[in-house]
Amino acid sequence: MSQVFNPQLLGMAVKKCNPRQMLTTPVMFLVEVGAAFTLVLAALHPSLFTWSITAWLWFTVLFANYAEAIAEGRGKAQADSLRAAKVDAVAHRVVGEKNLVDPQLEEVPADSLMPGDTVLVVAGDVIPGDGDVIAGAASVDESAVTGESAPVIRESGGDRSAVTGGTRVLSDRILVNITSKPGETFIDRMIALVEGAERKKTPNELALSILLNVLTLIFLVVVLALAPMAAFNGAAQDPIILIALLVCLIPTTIGALLSAIGIAGMDRLVQRNVLAMSGRAVEAAGDVSTLLLDKTGTITVGDRQAVAFIPAPGISEQDVARAAQVSSLADETPEGRSIVELAENGLGLGQLPEESYRHANFIPFTANTRMSGISQPDGSCILKGAASEISQLVETFGAQVPQEVLDAATEVSMAGGTALMVAETGPVRSDDAVERFPALPGTPETARVLGVIHLKDIVKDGIIERFATLRAMGIRTVMVTGDNELTAKAIAAEAGVDDFLAEATPDEKLALIKKEQDGGRMVAMTGDGTNDAPALAQADVGVAMNTGTMAAKEAGNMVDLDSDPTKLIEIVEIGKQLLITRGALTTFSIANDVAKYFAIIPAMFLVAFPGLEKLNIMGLHSPQSAILSAVIFNALIIVALIPLALKGVKYTPGGAAALLNRNLMIFGLGGVIVPFIGIKLIDMLLSGVFGM
Repeated sequence: MSQVFNPQLLGMAVKKCNPRQMLTTPVMFLVEVGAAFTLVLAALHPSLFTWSITAWLWFTVLFANYAEAIAEGRGKAQADSLRAAKVDAVAHRVVGEKNLVDPQLEEVPADSLMPGDTVLVVAGDVIPGDGDVIAGAASVDESAVTGESAPVIRESGGDRSAVTGGTRVLSDRILVNITSKPGETFIDRMIALVEGAERKKTPNELALSILLNVLTLIFLVVVLALAPMAAFNGAAQDPIILIALLVCLIPTTIGALLSAIGIAGMDRLVQRNVLAMSGRAVEAAGDVSTLLLDKTGTITVGDRQAVAFIPAPGISEQDVARAAQVSSLADETPEGRSIVELAENGLGLGQLPEESYRHANFIPFTANTRMSGISQPDGSCILKGAASEISQLVETFGAQVPQEVLDAATEVSMAGGTALMVAETGPVRSDDAVERFPALPGTPETARVLGVIHLKDIVKDGIIERFATLRAMGIRTVMVTGDNELTAKAIAAEAGVDDFLAEATPDEKLALIKKEQDGGRMVAMTGDGTNDAPALAQADVGVAMNTGTMAAKEAGNMVDLDSDPTKLIEIVEIGKQLLITRGALTTFSIANDVAKYFAIIPAMFLVAFPGLEKLNIMGLHSPQSAILSAVIFNALIIVALIPLALKGVKYTPGGAAALLNRNLMIFGLGGVIVPFIGIKLIDMLLSGVFGM
C-alpha cells in the first residue's frame, strides 16, 4: 500500500497530465479535454453536481496516469542500484603490443574509451567498459548487475569471455578488448529499459490502441449527434451530462491501464533478472509455439553422473566399485567425483582406508590420456577411463576384453549413457610401449578389464512435468544437442520433449528455426556462444546468457542475467500472462460499459420519456445521482484494477478456447455484474449523504 500512496508517484502522475504526453493515449486525452471543458462550465454555472462531475473526471485522468507511474516506479529501485554501480573509473589502456605480463600502459578516463581499445584490469579494479577478455582469466564480481554475490570466472576464448562495464575484478589480471561506446554500455541500456525510457508500444498494443481509438471516435460522433436529437425531442441536455455520457461510453478502463500492463510485463521479467530489449520481445514470448532447448544445463543437470557398476564375468559388483573408487581419486572432474560418491554411498563401501593408497602414486585424469588411476610401489595399477582407451590398453598386451563387457558398454551407449571401463594391470613392466601409454609408471605385461561404469546425463527434477505443461499450452519442445543420435534419442524420450536435433551445428540450428518459422510458428531459443548469434538473431525470442559472449548478447532480444537456460520456460509463461492480462481487462472494460449505459441513458431522458423508467433496473435515486454514480464508478474501477494490471492475471495452461471461455465467464460476466453493484452502492451513498 505504501507504493500506492507514494507522493513521488503522485507527482509523476500530475506531470503526465501534460497534454503533449496525454496525446499518446487518445482515449484518456479525450477525457482530459472533457474534464477541462467541464471545469469551465462549472466555474460559469457552479453547483454541487457540476463541480462533482468535474472533480471526478479529473480524478479519472489522474488515476490513469497514476497507474502508469506506479508501473514505471517499480523499475526505479533497480535503476538506482545500477546507477550506483557506475563509477568514474580510470582505465589502463594498452599502448603498443598487447602483452598481459608487462604491457605498456597509459591512464585515461573510462568514458574516453572507444571500441577497439584494449585495457589491462587487475585485481581490485573496476572493468571500465563492456568488452571481451582476449588474454588471461580472472574472478569477477558481477553482483551489481545480476544481484548474485558469488563471483564468476571470465577468461579468454570460449563462451565466457564477455565482461560488463562497472563490474569488479577480484583476482588475477585480464586484457579486455572494449566493444561499447561511452554512454552505451550494458548497464546504461539496462537503466534506460527498466525505467521505461526506451519502451515502445508493441504491435499488439498498437492494434488494440487503434481499436480503442476507433471506438472512441464512434462514441464521440454518437454523443455529438445525440445533442441536437435530444433538443429536437424536447429533452435538451446539459453539456456536462453529455460529457459524462461520453466518458462512460468510451473504453476508459483499458485505455487507462493499457500502458501499465505493458510496463508491468517487462518489470516481471526484470524481477527474474531477465532484461528484455523491447516490449515486443515480451509479447512475442506469449505467442511462442516452438521452444528450442539445449540439453546440457537445461534439460539435464549439466554433468554426467555415475549410476551403476557393471562387473565383468567372475568379478563382484563390490570389487569393480572399489576399483572404480580407487582409480577415481585423482579424477577431479564432476564425473570422477560422482564415481567416488556412488561407491562410497550408493554401494555403502565408505571411504578408502588411508593405508590402501598411502604409498601409491596417483595418475591424474587428463583430456589427453582420458584415464585416471593409481599405481602401487610394485608397479601394479588400477585404471579407469574411456572404453576405447582401456580396450586398447589391454588388447595391446595380448589380453581380450570379455564379450560380456563389450555388450554391457554397447547397452549403456544405446540407452544414451557413456560407458567407462575399469582395468587392473600386473606389476611386470616392459619398455616396448611406454610411449603409447605415458600415464603409466611402466607398461604392464598383463592386464584385465574388471567392469563398466555407467555414466548418465541426469534429467533435472520436475522437467518432465514442465514439458507436459508446455504441451498443454500448445508449445512444441525441441531438444538441441551435440550428442550422437542414440544418446539424444534416449534423453529426449526420458525427458519427454517432442523432438530433438542431434549433433547440432550452428547452421543446423539456424535452418531448424527458419523451417519452424516458415510453417507459421514463433520460435524461442537460448544461447551463449558466438556460434549461437545467428540463431539467436533469427529466433522470435532469443535469450542470451549473461555469461556468454558479447556477440550472443547483441544478437538476442533478451539477456538472462542469471544465465539459467531453464528460465526460457518462465519467460514464455510471463509473455502469455501479459497477453491474457491485456485481453482479460479489455473484456472487462467493454463489458462494464453496459451497466453504465443502463445508469445514464434512462436518467438523461426520463423526464421527456417517462416510459424509460422501465430501463432503470438498478432503481437509482435520481437522474443526477445516476450520472454522478456512473462517473465515480468509472474512476474508481481504474484504481481497483491497478493491482491486477501490475501483478497480471494468473495464467493457467490450456487451449485457446478454454482461455476464451474463462475470460468471458470471469471478466466478461464480472464486467457486467460488478458495475451494477458498484453504481447502486455509490447511488445509495450520494442520496443518503448529499440528498441527490
